[in-house]
Amino acid sequence: MQKNKQMQKNKRQNVKNVRSVIRQTVTGYAGLSLGIVLAVAGAIVTALLPPWILGSIVDTITAGNAVPVALVILYFAFTVLTGLTESLREGLLTVFGQKITHALRSSMMDKYTNLTAGELTKQEPGTIVSRFVGDVDTVEHLFTSGIISMFADACKIISILVVIWLKNRGLAIVLLILLPFLYWFTRTVQKNMLKAQIENRRAVGRASGHVPETLHNIRTIHTLGKERYMEQRYDEYIAESYRAVDRTNFYDAIYSPVILILNAIVVAFVMLFSASGNAKVLTLFGMSAGTAVAVINYISQIFTPVESLGMEIQTIQSAVAGVHRINEFYVLEELPERVRNLETPVTTEEETPFVELQNVTFAYEDDSRKILHHLSFQVYPGEQVTLSGRTGAGKSTVFKLLLGLYQPGEGKVLIQGRDAFQIPENEKRSLYGYVEQTFHRVPGTVKDQITLYDDSFTMEEVREAARIAGLDATIEQLEKGYDTLCTSEIFSQGQWQLLSIARAAVAKPKLLLLDEITANLDAQTEEEVLQALKRASEGRTVISISHRVNAETGRIITF
Repeated sequence: MQKNKQMQKNKRQNVKNVRSVIRQTVTGYAGLSLGIVLAVAGAIVTALLPPWILGSIVDTITAGNAVPVALVILYFAFTVLTGLTESLREGLLTVFGQKITHALRSSMMDKYTNLTAGELTKQEPGTIVSRFVGDVDTVEHLFTSGIISMFADACKIISILVVIWLKNRGLAIVLLILLPFLYWFTRTVQKNMLKAQIENRRAVGRASGHVPETLHNIRTIHTLGKERYMEQRYDEYIAESYRAVDRTNFYDAIYSPVILILNAIVVAFVMLFSASGNAKVLTLFGMSAGTAVAVINYISQIFTPVESLGMEIQTIQSAVAGVHRINEFYVLEELPERVRNLETPVTTEEETPFVELQNVTFAYEDDSRKILHHLSFQVYPGEQVTLSGRTGAGKSTVFKLLLGLYQPGEGKVLIQGRDAFQIPENEKRSLYGYVEQTFHRVPGTVKDQITLYDDSFTMEEVREAARIAGLDATIEQLEKGYDTLCTSEIFSQGQWQLLSIARAAVAKPKLLLLDEITANLDAQTEEEVLQALKRASEGRTVISISHRVNAETGRIITF
């Protein structure tokens, strides 16, 4: 009981999610994380100082005093420092985002290679790719232009408001009243621009798809006289794109002038009140010439982070959706630890490989092109190996050599130390079982499909082979069971594939050769076939050809 509790505790601790990966990255790059914090703080502080110093310089000049050279140097030094800290912040955030991206994709790939066959068959390749690419990118943006940037901009707005409050309380009150409206206006423009951009992408996509569709069906279009119709449809898509672009340009065009006008109105409003001469008004808006210069500078600074906040919130919302999708991926079922940690069997120099290719070179007689070039590898008893590589690389040719159908041009192909081409036909079936992509039916009953007319197999062995393949219940439901005459319609495509596994398993071979047997199956049927293979592979040496590799496929030999 205590052991089970400890196992569950360890399992919870080992569960991966986006938060745990980010936490590990932050702690793993503590220096980088500290550098970002210091750069953000430095960028905020240094941005506040130049206007303050400039105000002091102006006040010194208006008072008729000489401006200290040190003050001028200080102003330019802090202006340069502001640019440097901003650049440092952006650079460190970019590096940190790349570290997060690398950690997430590495963690997800580790998860992917350890998924069970059942989970793999459920996943659409496009969905997996979108998680690895699009969703991970949104998480990267969460840091490069999301949370940290939003925090920095929020701090900058607050710090500017604090400084303005110290300089001119009236202006601070005006800005506090104005900022919610400014934020609302910014978000409204951004949402409308985003909507217009999405509509433009859709319209461009429809227009782009319309051209190949028209070319593909051009004969039918000519036959039915629909040229004008197809032309009108294309014009409609282009017009939709233009309208969307026009809306994007409109919102982009009005935003900057509105902000500039608003900035000018605030400055003029404050200047008017500061020059009013009314004592009560001056208690709120009164200021010196230097303060006025500093305040104008601060006002221009406060609009930029407000604009950025809107985009940063949008980035965070998009990233949250990406985090949710990645976390869904992390909870998919994995292989048991004992299966994941299987390694190539430990062998000694004296142990003979079950299968060995020694410097094999091969070319078909009707083709001068060499398929295999000095290929060598060993497969030891009980090992599971997957041959992987591009089409035409020679994977199926290796199987034909192992089956003794061909002799290599150079080198040796050995099975248990024996030349594969020299193994007698009557020994082959007990030595290896071969499962192809397509089942080859022979005339006769269901039993004949499994035994291939070999009367040495008992009925019990036939039933056991069907049970391993997961087809025994289906066969028993047939009118005459195993004695039912085989026709093409009695089994589905997946069931024929299961029958091929039963045919291979009935002889209890020591070696299984599996040639892309799930390539043409749907996800549900593929899962059934993989489960049958798992049962058939127990205690045997297995060599398979597959384009889809994961932790269950064992050692991978890439061509």
